[in-house]
Amino acid sequence: MSETTVAVVTGASRGAGAGIARALGSHGCTVYVTGRTQKGGAAAESGLSGTIDETAQAVTDAGGRGIAVRVDHGDDEQVREFFERVGREQGRIDILVNNAALIRDEMMGRTRFWEEPINVIDTLNVGLRSSYVATVYAAPLMVPHNRGLVVFTSSSGAVHYAFGPAYGVPKAGTDKMAADMAYDFRDHGIAAVSIWMGSLLTERVRGIIASNPEKFGHILETAETPELTGHVIWALYNDPKLMDRSGRTLIGAELAREYGIKDEGDRQPPSYRELFDVHPVQQYPHVMR
Repeated sequence: MSETTVAVVTGASRGAGAGIARALGSHGCTVYVTGRTQKGGAAAESGLSGTIDETAQAVTDAGGRGIAVRVDHGDDEQVREFFERVGREQGRIDILVNNAALIRDEMMGRTRFWEEPINVIDTLNVGLRSSYVATVYAAPLMVPHNRGLVVFTSSSGAVHYAFGPAYGVPKAGTDKMAADMAYDFRDHGIAAVSIWMGSLLTERVRGIIASNPEKFGHILETAETPELTGHVIWALYNDPKLMDRSGRTLIGAELAREYGIKDEGDRQPPSYRELFDVHPVQQYPHVMR
């Protein structure tokens, strides 16, 4: 069984998940990266950049151990089998990052929701529901060890209009899911938090900036790399006061500043609270059980 920190990052073939996985790898973690896109697979043939194999190799190159596992997070049985495999191979999970989401291009335009195909709401399946399912199967690998961290990647779209209901509703649900799961986890030393990421410098966004630096270069002033969230997650996991934050929705840029974490180019990305005067919704202490 592994003695290093064992992390699972879902939806890690590209974008936020890939960056988070790479960052955790730089801290020496064993990182299982899941997704549907792999070398030679049907998804790779679609022309999408990034695969779970490439992310796993990047984790290893960064100093950790990357393990790529193809998982369709819309298939509960595949998810169950995956976590059973992690249990056999590692005996535990220390950090779970729920990042998998099915984002369709049609939901990112300037259309009204009734003008979009119905399947844009599949974000409730692979996005919100899939995070619930993954955490259900991860919990038995975390609870016996009385320490752990479950992270849900989210955004400020949870509290303001962003692209429409197919985007915003799952984000709001994600923040609430972290809060409610934290209550059930609290006697077992496991923290559950939702982290708002800012505008991300993904491979796709970098390409857009490079295509017209004069027009899009300003994005670099406020955007953050996906790796920043990974470094923040690592700092959270090692914070002696982690359980004090459990159940909360946290802004990644604010945590980075608090932990003294700088982003690429020695930048300190601003918080959405500062930029747009938006902040997470407060959860109340009243319990019904």
